[in-house]
Amino acid sequence: MTDLFSPLSLSHGPAMRNRFMLAPMTNQQSHPDGRLSDEEYNWLTKRATGGFGLVMTCASHVQSVGQGFPGQLGIFGDEHIEGLTRLAAGIKERGAISSVQLHHAGYRAPKDLVGTPVCPSDNPETGARGLTLDEVETLRDDFIAAAVRAEKAGFDGVEVHGAHGYVLAEFLSPEVNQRTDRYGGSSENRSRLLFEIIEGIRAQCRSDFQIGLRLSPERYEQSLEEIIAVAGEVMRQDKIDYLDLSLWDVTKEPEDERFKGRTLLSCFTDLPRGNVRLGAAGKVMSGPAAASVIEAGCDFVSIGRAAILRCSLTLWRKASLLWSSVGVMAA
Repeated sequence: MTDLFSPLSLSHGPAMRNRFMLAPMTNQQSHPDGRLSDEEYNWLTKRATGGFGLVMTCASHVQSVGQGFPGQLGIFGDEHIEGLTRLAAGIKERGAISSVQLHHAGYRAPKDLVGTPVCPSDNPETGARGLTLDEVETLRDDFIAAAVRAEKAGFDGVEVHGAHGYVLAEFLSPEVNQRTDRYGGSSENRSRLLFEIIEGIRAQCRSDFQIGLRLSPERYEQSLEEIIAVAGEVMRQDKIDYLDLSLWDVTKEPEDERFKGRTLLSCFTDLPRGNVRLGAAGKVMSGPAAASVIEAGCDFVSIGRAAILRCSLTLWRKASLLWSSVGVMAA
């Protein structure tokens, strides 16, 4: 348990007081226009009070057409800055690093919320419309502008959501992305938007502003081999502070037969990471399970469902020790 509660420095900004990151969880508590509610404020600040080293907001959409859920926190307009400023201050007052997850739902945006959703290419299965080249560039700029709003609101950093089949993952997908311009075709082209967003945030935000990236290597027409390559390149470039892997289960084997016989997590812990910190999420429901993620080679662990049940890490640690002593394993 000692390693879980030791501080973790990052390349930019403050250090995490421990190895626990609150995973970004969308709980549909904000107002219909994306403004912060008291309920969402209380949910997040209580996790900071409970002891998490980094408290991440829910997925916060950078364009109105990118809304993925009712009651989703917004960061696509200056009208959101007031609530975000209150939230950043509340998290930081309680000793945690504060971060906003930047999100766009892409073809997964519900039609009853956004009308016609957008996607890298026309998508008959979902009815999503392909973005024009000008719209792709606007999307890039809106991710960057959202990060600037987060900085203005006082957050320590942002996490770029490139996982779970949302718009940036759709650009990465060789099946979903059928573009023929500089944002489609080769793996380099399909990852171009992601790298341009990271570069733009790093250029336009202050020097100590933190940048994280969330990737998921499977499902939603992703290529594990390509996501490994993207992860390796983004860590090589050393422009982000941490890579946050969403694995659904940190102990699982890859679905891709070519990578069987090892854990999915090991495909990434084996990569050179330079100054970039690496963390993972996926069915981490006890102290021993969290410790095993660190032992497997990660620097921190992202906690989701367990954080809903136990906002205090002190209580979480006591419960985990009890589970371990009686041999009970979390589901």
